[in-house]
Amino acid sequence: MSKLRRHDENGGGDVEAFLAKLKDLPTPTPAGARGRLVLAMDATMSRQPSWDMALGIQGDMFAEAGRVGGLDVQLVYFRGFDECRASKWTGDTASLARLMAGIRCAGGKTQILRVLKHLRGEAAAGKINACVYIGDALEEPIDELAAVAGELGLVGVPVFMFQEGHDPAAQHGFQEIARLTRGAYFRFGGDAARILRELLAAVAVYAAGGFRALEAHSSARGGAATLLLKQMG
Repeated sequence: MSKLRRHDENGGGDVEAFLAKLKDLPTPTPAGARGRLVLAMDATMSRQPSWDMALGIQGDMFAEAGRVGGLDVQLVYFRGFDECRASKWTGDTASLARLMAGIRCAGGKTQILRVLKHLRGEAAAGKINACVYIGDALEEPIDELAAVAGELGLVGVPVFMFQEGHDPAAQHGFQEIARLTRGAYFRFGGDAARILRELLAAVAVYAAGGFRALEAHSSARGGAATLLLKQMG
């Protein structure tokens, strides 16, 4: 399988159940360090509305993580025939927004295995604190995905699998990837935009500063961070 290409900007459960999984994870980032989070998305044809939604709220990740030490994000996406790309790392919400605004979804099969293999390579080069994956389908052999997911679990890269829709194959595969990487699984129901905004912010704060940062985030913002802390009580 070909190596992931770089994209140059210039050229199921409820919320509480999902957040409860976070309390079992170690603090990911030393004090004073910047967190690194991979935002991976299915950009096949059915995903355009969700892509636009993520574009509109991604700035919250940077804003909230910036309060506790900062966050660098890499966008990874796949679409069309054999196209799977990764952006440069960026700590600038405007740069990520420009990149996402220039991408249109296109028909094609899922390429989650390539995403996981990319994570494995990035983790070998430097610490990855977390990955968020957003999609609605899984069209690949689960055994191959599980093998790489298990490797990610061993090197400490939790993958948070966010599913839209009710595809049972996707649900099973997403849950298995989350389990093997020591991440968490969540399936959106109603009010997806609000829930995604809160969950992305919560994971971003976790990646940037761990649970002490989430406590402060909860006091200031409430929402998903508050639900997390209730699960820890």
